[in-house]
Amino acid sequence: MQSIIKTLLFVSLLLNTSLFGGFGDALKKQKFLQPDEAFKIEAVQKADKIETHITLADKIHIYKNDLKFRIVKPQKVSLTPALPPAITEDGEAVYKKSVTVDIPLRDIFSHVEGDYTLEVELQGCSDRGICYQPFHKQFTFHAPAAKKMSTVSQTASVQKNSVTVKDGTPGVLDKINALTHEGNTAKIADVLGHESSWFIVVLFFIFGLLLALTPCVFPMIPILSSIIVSQSGNEKPGVAKAFLISLVYVIAMALTYTAVGVVAGLAGADIQTAMQNPWVLTAFAAMFVALAFSLFGYYEIGLPASWQSKLSRASDEAGQRGGFVGTAVMGVLSALIVGPCVAPPLGGAVLFISHTGDALLGGVALFVMSIGMGMPLLLVGMGAGKFMPKPGGWMNVVSQVFGVMMLGLAIFMLGRVLPGGITLMLWALLFIGSALYMGVFDSSDKKPGAKKLVQLFAVVLMLYGASLFVGALSGANSMFRPFERFTAPKGAVVVSADAKNSHKGYSIARLLKEVAASDKPVVVDFGKKSCTACKELEEITFPNPKVKEQLKKFKFIKIDVTDNTDAEKALLKKYELFGTPNIIFFDKNGKFMPQKSLTGFIKPQEFADHLKRVDEESAR
Repeated sequence: MQSIIKTLLFVSLLLNTSLFGGFGDALKKQKFLQPDEAFKIEAVQKADKIETHITLADKIHIYKNDLKFRIVKPQKVSLTPALPPAITEDGEAVYKKSVTVDIPLRDIFSHVEGDYTLEVELQGCSDRGICYQPFHKQFTFHAPAAKKMSTVSQTASVQKNSVTVKDGTPGVLDKINALTHEGNTAKIADVLGHESSWFIVVLFFIFGLLLALTPCVFPMIPILSSIIVSQSGNEKPGVAKAFLISLVYVIAMALTYTAVGVVAGLAGADIQTAMQNPWVLTAFAAMFVALAFSLFGYYEIGLPASWQSKLSRASDEAGQRGGFVGTAVMGVLSALIVGPCVAPPLGGAVLFISHTGDALLGGVALFVMSIGMGMPLLLVGMGAGKFMPKPGGWMNVVSQVFGVMMLGLAIFMLGRVLPGGITLMLWALLFIGSALYMGVFDSSDKKPGAKKLVQLFAVVLMLYGASLFVGALSGANSMFRPFERFTAPKGAVVVSADAKNSHKGYSIARLLKEVAASDKPVVVDFGKKSCTACKELEEITFPNPKVKEQLKKFKFIKIDVTDNTDAEKALLKKYELFGTPNIIFFDKNGKFMPQKSLTGFIKPQEFADHLKRVDEESAR
């Protein structure tokens, strides 16, 4: 709505300009105020804050979402101070007459040291029919003496730890360390807009390496390993060929993430949501089952002989062996189907592209991040040729292991669309079947030496599979707590299907109504069934005693956006959320706290500390 109004007013201004012979004449004849007359900004540094006061002329208003504060010297830092309540006109939050915003000095000196320059940016319109260009005003302040002494002390401490800080600006390592622990996508998006290109490239490569350690990437390892094994036939794969297969797989995955991120940022499309369609997931689960049975040796999957001979000749002419096209296709599918849930760096890059339209910088950042995320896969390729056993019986065992992993991937994907009890039963059958395949009931005399350890592992798989089987029959849904129905305390509330469905069907109006009805700060958790990191939050973070203790101070609202309805899309767009999981906060007065939002999985202790800070800020 805001963009439409601004466009109409701008067209009106152009018409006025053409009729009266120029912009200056148009302003004069329509009696519009000059920008410095419409907006008067003052900023005063006090003991513990910067007090900014904006006075607006008559019939002038500014948009709350376009009121921004940032430090521009000695470095560029976006600030997110608490904004006062605004009034609503034509569906937009606006300020009239005057507005005062306090910026705590601690927020400034946590990023910069010494003297600094504050910039205030706003955009507003006249009720008479004109929208002004973004208006900027800068103020230079001297750091208080106490802050300077603190700066000297901190600088000495940093130098003692061999980190160089020059001219009052935090070192590169300091900034990278802070951003790699950042869970707010808006702050990461701000980095893309204010830091140098080389810094962004390094930062997002490190983001990728950190994402490589998340469980969402693990399913790609057996997929890639099985591709290397299947393309090697009965031969031991060479290091060069295995690495080349891995490189093709990783580049295809990286290009896919880049394309998805750029499209999502420019068009607001969610390609990964479309790929979570039950029919799509079922089709690819069936494909993984077919690959598994092929690895078990029941049949071979291949092109017709005539096609294979043509491809072989073409490959020989190119000096390489075939299969790279299929590898690239698997890389694309892996990125869309079993790739990581949206994490802060991915969300930050998409948010940056959405706001600025700069697809080049955002796309490069996403590509570099994806390459970093694929580094362990490249290591798999490098090690395959060196550590893979020689052709023979061992190769059959390796193929069978990968076959079991493929079945596990199929169950993992079906778990996004099937009820929890059925998914748990499938996992039980997989573990029990694997134990039988390993000869769990064979005579111990037939298992000499180290093979007894294999039989012991088979016993463990059998016991765990039996536990999951009993848990599924009792109505449990969790692989981590299969006996939850037997161990739950008396009087414990069992979540019914109706209660779970109550998390769906949210709209902007419904959420704001529930937030307004609360006399506590509000935590809103956005998730969906197909999100691995969402399940990690539910299984690991939220049940943690420290987290539960902090959550007593909040009202907790869970929103399931699996159905991806128009109302849910509008809700995600309003709060600038891309993918899941995302956690946003409202203070006790119902005011949205964008600077406190979190994206991706967060560890229990970190989340408990974050909740404590939100509660303290909300109480002020």
